[in-house]
Amino acid sequence: MQKTDILLRELSDDGILRLTLNDAKRRNALSEAMLTELGTAFTEAGDNPDVRVIILAANGPAFCAGHDLKEMTAGRAGPDRGRAYFTKVMAQCSGVMQGIVGCPKPVIAEVTGIATAAGCQLVASCDLAIAADTAQFSTPGVHIGLFCSTPMVALSRNVSAKHAMEMLLTGDMTSAARAAEIGLINRAVATDDLQDTTLEMAHKIASKSSMTLSTGKRAFYAQREMSLTAAYDFASTVMVDNMLARDAEEGIGAFVEKRTPQWQDA
Repeated sequence: MQKTDILLRELSDDGILRLTLNDAKRRNALSEAMLTELGTAFTEAGDNPDVRVIILAANGPAFCAGHDLKEMTAGRAGPDRGRAYFTKVMAQCSGVMQGIVGCPKPVIAEVTGIATAAGCQLVASCDLAIAADTAQFSTPGVHIGLFCSTPMVALSRNVSAKHAMEMLLTGDMTSAARAAEIGLINRAVATDDLQDTTLEMAHKIASKSSMTLSTGKRAFYAQREMSLTAAYDFASTVMVDNMLARDAEEGIGAFVEKRTPQWQDA
């Protein structure tokens, strides 16, 4: 295990990378340091052929409480009342969220405790999310005069408009069961079963061709921003290229011959 002060990294022999937020005293806030660690970790994981799936977890009672408000308050000290500092932090945070979406490896959030504001955004940015049934989610910026505009981007791309607006306008806590109902997470499970459930999903995904997973993840996020016709044109091109890949030839051959495919990840 490689360890830093605020982020733990553990890569298993079967290619599952576990990233654990480890700043419990600050409720795993997305401080500048944490954002830097996360950005680096996802970039490195995306480039590492030994990594097949990423699990994002956290130590402590909070999964992630969002931005570090003490840091943000200190940023107001400049002559511009913090505009340059806030701009930098928002760009850094947005870069991390886009880095998760753009990472060629599937990312699963394993959520315990609360995930609020940018912490909720972090969960929504992951490809999949499994939460303990005691976990809670919210975008509570309205309580402090700050609309959760950047969390809104990820939230509104995962749940329907009215459910997203309810969370954003009220700032109320949303239970894990409700989060599963509205599509913010995939499922809520008993706390004692959380890690096993997440690992089961990770192992299932890790057994697939990493080339196929990368192709599919990239195409999924690209096509959903397109018109219907453009999406089908794009997806058809992706499918043709995928059909010509060695792993597609091997996978189809293995299915026809009733044997286990031997992936080359190419």
